[in-house]
Formats: sequence, structure tokens, C-alpha cells
Amino acid sequence: MDEVVKEAKKYAPKIRICVSGAAETGHCGVDAYNQGKDIGRAIAERGAVLVTGATTGFPFFASIGAKEKGGASIGFSPASTVEEHVNRYKLPTECLDLIVYTGFGFSGRNLLLTRSSDAVIVGCGRIGTINEFTVAYEDRKPIGILEGSWKTDEIIETIIKNAHRENEKIVFDSNPKRLVDKMIEMVRNDRDNTNLVYSNPRTIDHKGNDCIL
Repeated sequence: MDEVVKEAKKYAPKIRICVSGAAETGHCGVDAYNQGKDIGRAIAERGAVLVTGATTGFPFFASIGAKEKGGASIGFSPASTVEEHVNRYKLPTECLDLIVYTGFGFSGRNLLLTRSSDAVIVGCGRIGTINEFTVAYEDRKPIGILEGSWKTDEIIETIIKNAHRENEKIVFDSNPKRLVDKMIEMVRNDRDNTNLVYSNPRTIDHKGNDCIL
């Protein structure tokens, strides 16, 4: 089986990087648009695939940047159909090569979105962004926190300090391109060392004690 796995790794799919952020960016500051586009451009330039929540705002800015560089952009919608996506949720279809209509609403979409990505980059965001961060944190995904003219990075830093659980796969950086490079390096290292989709070694104490939450 080890030989089969080694052979399969030769044909590993492109790295998928999720960009998480606010759909409404009025609180994000003047540089959110350019920072979001820069992340998308960097992902495309490095041959990776951009994954978003098929939404407006910061993730959409990243989609614009990715398409400017000819990159691939995949969106996970909370809706079950394109009609629901456009009419009920008021979400865009532009700058997306593929939309996965999950039908699970925002919270269910968030789980599928982060679980389907190799790494997550968090920009300016609100409660939905924090939810995506915590899901990725539990899954021990590589996570990049973009520092900018917003409070999200400071809020996440506070969460980490009070989480009482170490996570060495989280990095902070104010440079979008450098942050993308760090994510790609971490994903490649993960692929060399594990084949797990979900890797949370602290869920169960195998000595028979209670779950560690």
C-alpha cells in the first residue's frame, strides 16, 4: 500500500487555498479591496486554485484577482440551486469557474468549504469568517491570517491565546504574496507527511478517559 500511496502522490492535485472574509466590507478599511485582489493574484500566479464561499466582499475581491491572472476559482454556495444562490442569497456568479451548490446554508457551507481546501487564508471578516477559522483550526489546516486595517487579525489572536490548545500551523503576515507562499510551503509539507483529510489528534484520549475538548 505504501508504494501505491507514493505513486499517487506523484499526481497530487493542485493546491487549493480558501480565502475567507467578510461579504460586506464597510468595516474593513480602505485597503481591503486591493489586499483581497493581491491574494487572489498570488494564488493564481503560483498555480494554486482559489476556493471561496461563492460570496461577495473580500472573497469576491480575491476571485477578481485570480481571474485577472488566469487562475482557477471555485465557489461553495450555501444555496441548493443557482436560482436560490442569486435570488435568495443575492450572491454572484461572476469570476467563478465552478460553483458547488451545497444546500446547507452558511454554517454547513463553511464546513465543506474549509474541509475541501488544503489551507485557509483569513482576511477582514465577521462572525462567518471566525466560524470558518475555528473549523479550520479544529481540522489543523494551515491557516494564514492577513494583517491589515481591520480588527479581525487581533480578534483571532485573542481567540488563539485563550484556546488552551496549541496549533503550530497558524501564521500572521501583512504581505498577501508572502502569506500565500507560506501556505503553499506548509501544504506541501503536510502532503509529504500525512494523508489524513481530518487531523485532530486531541479528540479522544485512547486510555479510556473522557474526550478532550
